[in-house]
Amino acid sequence: MKILIVDDEALARDRLRQLLEESNEHVVVGDAANGQQALAMSNTLHPDVVLLDIRMPGISGLETAQHLNALEKPPAVVFTTAYEEYAIDAFDSQAVGYILKPVRRERLAQALERARCLNRATITAVAEQSGIENRRSHICARVRGELRLIPVEDVRYFHADQKYTRVCYAGGEHLIDDSLKQLEQEFGDDFVRIHRSALVAVSQIVALKKAADGEVSISLRGDGPPEEDRLTISRRHLAEVRRRLKGRSD
Repeated sequence: MKILIVDDEALARDRLRQLLEESNEHVVVGDAANGQQALAMSNTLHPDVVLLDIRMPGISGLETAQHLNALEKPPAVVFTTAYEEYAIDAFDSQAVGYILKPVRRERLAQALERARCLNRATITAVAEQSGIENRRSHICARVRGELRLIPVEDVRYFHADQKYTRVCYAGGEHLIDDSLKQLEQEFGDDFVRIHRSALVAVSQIVALKKAADGEVSISLRGDGPPEEDRLTISRRHLAEVRRRLKGRSD
């Protein structure tokens, strides 16, 4: 199998590479020091398995695993971790491959045999059962065959676009596969639903504007939304939007 090693510690990457090269059963196609590098390299190297550290600065291992699912051919994932027993129980219950640090040769071989592609539901279940933070810091979009990571803090709003969702942010807009319901469940602390087709970042709202016909719309920081995105607030969501605006700290 072609294997990509991902760990923010150089010594840990070297240890895994040494064990794999000694076995002569697999090929190490590269190593990465963080989640962003891992995604870029996976997109070009097409590894069969990614050995993925969980605790990394920036994008965590769990979030990286979620973004790997956006690839056309997602690799299988084996987590490398120093988490305590309560977290390991969660990996076991979901049949997720993992290796406890310090890595042993026998355990590495077993984990590679257990490697499999992980869907979002499995990753979420592991996070919930283990208490590991799993709220994404980035949204992943596929743009012309490449993965584009969009910081959640840069997102202005999400807008339903037929079977996809459009993410509008400081650098433009892209289509993503996440549904508004999924996004609301994950980012509901920072975004507010204004109608069935739009979820808006509370921090981006400048004011509410009421038209002569009584319709209320949202004014955003910077440039307004595209003409096709009429960010009007439905009557059923108006009270909640006002409550969220009143409770925020600018």
